[in-house]
Amino acid sequence: MPGNPFTDPNWAPDLADTVERLVGTVRDKATSKAVTVVRALVFGIIISVAAVVALVLVVILTTKLLQRLLNIGDVIEHDSAVAVSYLLTGALLVLAGFFCMGKRHIKDAT
Repeated sequence: MPGNPFTDPNWAPDLADTVERLVGTVRDKATSKAVTVVRALVFGIIISVAAVVALVLVVILTTKLLQRLLNIGDVIEHDSAVAVSYLLTGALLVLAGFFCMGKRHIKDAT
C-alpha cells in the first residue's frame, strides 16, 4: 500500500514536499500582492517628498539667479533686485497656477 507510512519509504519526503508546495502557493497568493502594494506606497511617498523638496530648491535657485542677473552691471541696487526677483518668481508661480487650474477636470453640475 503506497499510502501507508509504515510500508512506503518515500512517505515522509513526499509529505514534506506536498506541505512545502501548499505553503508556498498560499504564501505567494497572500503576500505577493500585499508586497507590491506596500512597495508602491513607500516609493510613492518617497518620490512625493523628494519632489516637494526639489520644487522648493528650484524656487530658491530661481530667486537667487534672478537676483544675481539683476545685479550684473550695478544697474539695480541690491534691495531693488531682491524685490524684483521676488516679484518675477511670484509671477511665474502664479502663471503656473493658472495653467494648472486650466488643466483641471470639473464635474458637470447636471
